[in-house]
Amino acid sequence: MMFYIILGIVGVLVLYVIAVYNGLIKARMQTQESWSQIDVQLKRRNDLIPNLIETVKGYSQYEGKTLEKVTELRSRVAGAKTPGEAMKASDALTRQVASIFAVAENYPDLKANANFLKLQEELTNTENKISYSRQLYNTTTANYNVKLEIFPTNLIAGIFGFKPKEFLEVPESEKSVPQVKFDF
Repeated sequence: MMFYIILGIVGVLVLYVIAVYNGLIKARMQTQESWSQIDVQLKRRNDLIPNLIETVKGYSQYEGKTLEKVTELRSRVAGAKTPGEAMKASDALTRQVASIFAVAENYPDLKANANFLKLQEELTNTENKISYSRQLYNTTTANYNVKLEIFPTNLIAGIFGFKPKEFLEVPESEKSVPQVKFDF
């Protein structure tokens, strides 16, 4: 009879160790998965930023090139020596101005500007997702680390070599307000 009692106690202890071990594995995996979410959002942000910058550059170039072309054509019209040169420059100027009106008419906010606003919104959403993912990571890390420190889970964690995870902290240099600057 005593044999069965000892066997029962050992069986319960083994089941307890298995349950605690599986709980630690689950907590560690949740921490890794929450880090993976941060990684995904960082990748998304890194993909969006060049598109945002190129859209801004493209919009500025569209504006700059169009105005440059209009100014150049106006100068050609004014500096034409013959009526043929003047008409040729005038026709080109008319086409250039018509293309500006067509774009403005079809896209009141200009398509490039709408793209910029869309990319800006997506970038803001991505930044919010990164922030949420960081919070989730720190929460799952805290849960995991607590399991590693409480008794008797800490004994089992020590036996199986579980190590605490580090929290994500914002470096002092990143706590200041960022300045966005486009160099064209």
